[in-house]
Order: sequence, then C-alpha cells, then structure tokens
Amino acid sequence: MNWLTTRRSFTLMIAPALLLYTGYMVYPILYSLYYSFTSYDGVSPATFTGLDNYRAMANDTVFTTSVQNTGIILGIAVTLLVPLAFLMAVLLSGNVKGSAILRPLVFAPAIVAPILVGLIWIFILDPKIGLLNALLQAVGIAVQPQWIGGSTLSPYSIAFVYLWQQIGFIVTILYAAIRMLPRDVMEASTLDGASRFQQLRYITVPMLRQSFGICTALVVTGVFKIFELVYALTGGGPVHLSEVMVSYMYYVTFTTLQYSYGMALAVVVFVIGVLATVATLFGVKRRAAA
Repeated sequence: MNWLTTRRSFTLMIAPALLLYTGYMVYPILYSLYYSFTSYDGVSPATFTGLDNYRAMANDTVFTTSVQNTGIILGIAVTLLVPLAFLMAVLLSGNVKGSAILRPLVFAPAIVAPILVGLIWIFILDPKIGLLNALLQAVGIAVQPQWIGGSTLSPYSIAFVYLWQQIGFIVTILYAAIRMLPRDVMEASTLDGASRFQQLRYITVPMLRQSFGICTALVVTGVFKIFELVYALTGGGPVHLSEVMVSYMYYVTFTTLQYSYGMALAVVVFVIGVLATVATLFGVKRRAAA
C-alpha cells in the first residue's frame, strides 16, 4: 500500500474533486471578473470598457445604500448572534428540564428555506397586516412602526430575522464544543471552589476561542450571502432603500439586464466578503496566539 503515500497518487485522487471545484467555483469567478471590464447586455458581443463599471459604482447611490444596509446587518449579527448563541448553548448543556426537546426546536429555523422564513415574518412585521403592529394596537399603542417597507427600520428588521434563523445553527456548533470540553478540568475547578460564572469566564470561554472564531467567520460569510430574506420581506423597496449588496446585484443583473455592471457588483461583493472573512480569521488566530 506504499502507493497511497506518494504525492502523485494523492494528486490523482483529488483530481476529480478539483475539476468539479474549478468548474463550479473558479470558472464563474473568472467569468464574472472578465465581463466586469466590458459592456455586455447578454446578446451583443462584449466590448472592453476597462474600469468604467467600477467607476460607476462611486456615483451609484443605490449601491452606497446597499453597502450601508449590509454593514448594519453585519454589525448587528456579529455583535449579537455569537454571544446570544453561546448563552443558549450554555443553558442547553446544563441540566435544564426539557433540554432534549428544546435543542431540536432551537435548531429548527436553520433548516427552513430562507424564502419561507421571509414569508413567515411578513405576517409578523408587515405594517398593515402584521401581528406585531396588531399587538401594539391591542395594548393601546397608536404608533404603527414601518418594520419593513419603510426608510429606516428595514435593515434592522432583516438583521433580526437573519439572527432568528441562524442562531440555532450557531448554538449547535457551540453546544457541541462545550460538550467536548474535558470533564476533569471542570471537576477540578469545582473541587477548588470555582463558581459556575468563574468556570465560564476562566475555563469555558478561553477554551472555546477557536469555536468562537469559526462561528464568527460563518456569520460574516452568511451576511454577504443574504438575498432571499430581502427578496421575500421587502423586495429591496421602497425605491431600493432596503437593498443589500447581493439583492442589488441580482436586481441590476437580472431585472435591468445590465450584465456587465452586475458582474462588477458581484466581484466587489466577493472581494469584500473574502477580505472580511480573512480579517476575521486573522483576528481569531492572533487572539489565540496571544
């Protein structure tokens, strides 16, 4: 079986997967990059225009709005999602009555298609037919906030719905990490008189740094892929005020048929997403080494 240890054999074994990866990942990226430097409508031959599409973004107010909305969602998700998921994972890993039933219930939203999640929350957040405003009116609050479809609260509502959908997935990762912590360390700290809070602060949290980093990276990459929630909740409206980067890219490419400009937007979303993810992982690695 010595042939299994040779580099050539390893290369041959990974070749099929590498070809599939190249075909489905690398080629579309290069394809988008090429057409982002052209003027192309999907029918006529593409003509090279250099950086015109990228220059156009500087004067595109809708693109600026989509970047701002994406930043709002990213900030809320990174600030709240992982800490809340950690608290829930700690509770579920303890001797909580009914935790065997609560664990699948917490995870359930993560397996629901985002488009369905958006449709569910329309009936809660819609200013006219939504349950939330109906409850506010029932308790005597006359103000009817525009949770979705307004000019201010839409990105915050989208962030809340994204948090609700994804928190079960992050809880599952952190719950598994907590269950894998060495029992002897916890038992020794208990014998030394450490309280539950001290165990969390000085043992659990430091030992879960890598897990926190992975979860944060997943949250960051997930925010840059949000599309269905926006499409279902607001459609990017009104007048594109609730667009995020991916939804605006979709609108430009497939609604206005500006393929080359849409490709340029896709490249920018890809680059920003990669840089944000690399920065997150670098920060986690740096903290772990400290």
